[in-house]
Amino acid sequence: MESIPCGPPVAGSGGPPTEIRRFMNQQKMNTLIKWNPLREFEQMANRMNNLFSRSLLPSIDEPIASSEWSPLVDVEESDKEYTIKAELPEVKKENVKVELEDGSIRISGERKLEKEEKGLRFHRLERSYGAFERSFTLPEGTERKNVSAEFKDGLLKVHLPKGEGAIHKTLEIPVS
Repeated sequence: MESIPCGPPVAGSGGPPTEIRRFMNQQKMNTLIKWNPLREFEQMANRMNNLFSRSLLPSIDEPIASSEWSPLVDVEESDKEYTIKAELPEVKKENVKVELEDGSIRISGERKLEKEEKGLRFHRLERSYGAFERSFTLPEGTERKNVSAEFKDGLLKVHLPKGEGAIHKTLEIPVS
């Protein structure tokens, strides 16, 4: 009867016995994950974007958090209107601006970095801060004069009623 070694193989011993190697290889085969080449390209593209979006030499004034971000947006359509919903957590209503200009709508604003308080240290900041801007082409027939926007609990809703209307000059939309 052959003994099964406990712990790492001894130098020069040739490793674990054949039965154990065979068992270990079967276990590896059972844990294989289906390879998706597109996932690897996406990961590579994300790494390249991160590499080139950062400065190669850190600045003294550089914040410890990323300053570039873009809020997540949903665009919905009903029989009466188009609705743009933008997630703007921790953004104050006063820092949000919605404008119509030459056939497009622009949502812009800023999420400000919290001030570091005495006795409080940040170990990791993954949320992004700073100015943002999103622009969308207005659908044909949008009634520019009846566009409205509301901001509540970090969610901006912009209502674009359907109808006949000309799209020409810049018009600022008050956020209520």
